[in-house]
Amino acid sequence: MTIFRLAHLSDVHLAPLPTPAFAELIGKRGLGLLNWLRKRRAIHRPEIVAAIAADLKSQTPDHIAVTGDLVNLSLSNEFEPARAWLERLGPSGDVTVVPGNHDAYVRAAATSAQDAWDAYMRGDGGESFPFVRRRGALALVGLTTSLPTLPLAATGRLGGSQLSKLGDTLDALGREGLFRVVLIHHPPARANRFRRLTDAAAFREVLRKHGAELVLHGHNHEASLVWLGGPRHLIPCICVPSASAAPGHHDDLAGYNLYEIDGEPGAWRCTAISRGINADGIVAEVNRIELAD
Repeated sequence: MTIFRLAHLSDVHLAPLPTPAFAELIGKRGLGLLNWLRKRRAIHRPEIVAAIAADLKSQTPDHIAVTGDLVNLSLSNEFEPARAWLERLGPSGDVTVVPGNHDAYVRAAATSAQDAWDAYMRGDGGESFPFVRRRGALALVGLTTSLPTLPLAATGRLGGSQLSKLGDTLDALGREGLFRVVLIHHPPARANRFRRLTDAAAFREVLRKHGAELVLHGHNHEASLVWLGGPRHLIPCICVPSASAAPGHHDDLAGYNLYEIDGEPGAWRCTAISRGINADGIVAEVNRIELAD
């Protein structure tokens, strides 16, 4: 096969934050706004997102995956600007999105991301989560862990319906001989109690039984690689930093990954290329890892 280049970014946290209506500040959003004003607005900078997006597009990937947290407090006026940003990033056929916890920050906004970004969060047949998009020899499998939570919590959950469908989906795609890329926001492995995927063990068990070639996620705002069990080989599970993290305010500066994938079933080749911003605000390659099947 011809090399397929997949880009992955996450935790965009688009700024500036629009002025919230007074009624929107009751409860969790009010606490979130205080945290934004005190800390997060210095971390998540629009000029950093712009630099990352420009560099990503200059690499001409075949497809782009965004694993959630496009917005911050799920304010009613955050979702349309986020859709406009996605449209600038690329058409819905070339960009796949799964939502994060900030995209369903409160119960009143539980469906707002789906309503605004629907074209980016459905499968080739129009199905919702879990959905499948086939692109060349790749199959992108989109999952949602996004749900409203109590103040100070940022947990996620897949639920029994997604998990039961996921195994059959992965089996079918494996029989087709496709390179299966699972997209999820919350980390399937380590996370603290208040930020974890609550059914991570069940998700890992599905992967162990049915397999995948690559799992991509966000949420932790860091670059990391862990290996998950599979039926025949270990599965690389990769997190990228926040796409908007400015120098001087975060351990991992803003970045994204490119995956160059070729080969065939049983002999896939995948190179993970990390690109990120440095202290001078310049985006460049920072790491390269060979991932073997």
